[in-house]
Amino acid sequence: MPRTVVYLIYNLLLPVFLVIGLPSFLLKGLRRGGLARNFRQRFGNFSPDTLARFRGKKPLWIHAVSVGEIFLALKIIDAIRQADPGQHIVLSTTTATGYRIAAEKECDTLTVIHNPVDLPFVTARVIRLMDPSRLVLIEAEIWPNLVAQLKRRGTPVLLINARLSPRSERRYLKCKAFIAPIFSLLDGVTVPFEVDQARWAGLGIPRERILVTGSVKFDNAATGASATGLHQSLAQWLTDTGMPEDRRLLIAGSTHDGEEKMIALVAYRLCIEAPELALVIVPRHAERGAAIASQLSELGFDPILRVAPKRVESDTGESWAASADAPRGPVWIANTTGELRAWFHLAELVVIGKSFCSEGGQNPVEPILCGKPVVVGPHMENFSDVVTDLLAVEGIAQVSSEDALPTTLLTLLRNRDLGLEMARSGAAAMARHEGAAARNAAFLLAVKSLD
Repeated sequence: MPRTVVYLIYNLLLPVFLVIGLPSFLLKGLRRGGLARNFRQRFGNFSPDTLARFRGKKPLWIHAVSVGEIFLALKIIDAIRQADPGQHIVLSTTTATGYRIAAEKECDTLTVIHNPVDLPFVTARVIRLMDPSRLVLIEAEIWPNLVAQLKRRGTPVLLINARLSPRSERRYLKCKAFIAPIFSLLDGVTVPFEVDQARWAGLGIPRERILVTGSVKFDNAATGASATGLHQSLAQWLTDTGMPEDRRLLIAGSTHDGEEKMIALVAYRLCIEAPELALVIVPRHAERGAAIASQLSELGFDPILRVAPKRVESDTGESWAASADAPRGPVWIANTTGELRAWFHLAELVVIGKSFCSEGGQNPVEPILCGKPVVVGPHMENFSDVVTDLLAVEGIAQVSSEDALPTTLLTLLRNRDLGLEMARSGAAAMARHEGAAARNAAFLLAVKSLD
């Protein structure tokens, strides 16, 4: 399909979707705070202080959608600073949580903004004010108007750490006629695995522009949390809330709805064989903490929230509070953001969420690089390449259903050496990703203006 037709359709439909989504956007902004700044910046209006931070400095513009992409972007920014300490960078993000995390790292050479809406007059204004030296997109978020306008100015546009699962590839191929004319505008793409080269090339990106650098997500994943010492404060919280020091921790990480109840019941049954076992749940969405606590309370558990209101309302509308004499004992719920990697340091075993009651799976590599045996469910579509590599060296355990989970966990609890060997094998397989952030930084710094 001609590119002009693609852009015509896109720019006709985009305002409709924006109007439909506006009420939800306003409600979220009112609830989370920062609505005024958020709204202004999304339409290209910056305060004088913000403008002064980047105007006239031709910054490198990095866009990261949400929390996961922000963490990747911050790794790359650290690598850029190692190579070019004076490089000015603008980091934009879409979500309020992503903005809050990024803003903590703001400094003289790093400015954090909300990503502008991809309307032609908005992106044109932001480009004129910022005058970036290049645009770096993290993983797979491509904004057609922004990309096209930068290309017309001769500004390079790069896609970094571009993940594409088989499921996403199939979805993209169904609308290839619409996306290939836009993807072909990219000046360079870095991908984690060799198989990703063929996938992205099949979507319209010339193969010679695609470079395999390893995954930034898995680069130095084990040291990020230990460097902060956060795991020590988490261990203290467990002690302060009544967990004995000799407990063996099962961490259920990045869980989704339904998985918390399932894993809690599995852990309770395992306590018959391993009475020293204790469960900590780290949900993917921290705001679900109270709802998870209510569900577990109804099953007879004593849920202990890391960030806990005195009283919350259950799904049935009845008042609920944690009970000290719950027959099935305590379950700890870490309903916070940004602590997951630190929790892995405290674990003896890790179960990865979104792999049982939902599809796609979550990142299994970080706990492996922390030296922990990892168990995943049948649905790891978003990490299929990683899991394939790990299974080939017996570096991870994948169960076919939730019914098989208790047996696998009990085997690892009874044989610690087996779990440690599994973690060592997995870490060795992931060593290929070491230095990925530095390789990506070198790649994007080497790209020159196309003027």
